[in-house]
Amino acid sequence: MYAFNKATRVLGMIKRTIRHKDTRVMMSLYKTLVRPHVEYCVSAWNPHYIKDKKLIEKVQKRFTKTINNMEGQIYDERLQCLKLWTLEESRNRQDLIEVFKICNWAVED
Repeated sequence: MYAFNKATRVLGMIKRTIRHKDTRVMMSLYKTLVRPHVEYCVSAWNPHYIKDKKLIEKVQKRFTKTINNMEGQIYDERLQCLKLWTLEESRNRQDLIEVFKICNWAVED
């Protein structure tokens, strides 16, 4: 899957180049450089297979493990500490927003 490969490469570059993995800096890098690859045009290509959903979610799981003081926590706790949603929840939210726009004639071309 192209989105997974691209996001993994960018995440690897961040892990190799950033020494001090401060939460604020890492979150900024993740939201700017990695997350757009897994969320781009998600309403058009939303993965339907469980294996694809797990593959995409693996990117965020790997990212949350790289932040200082997050190593021993489970994934849900790391997301809660970082105030992130799972990518599945994010895709569902974006789908609901699109449906709302369509129902209220607010869709832009």
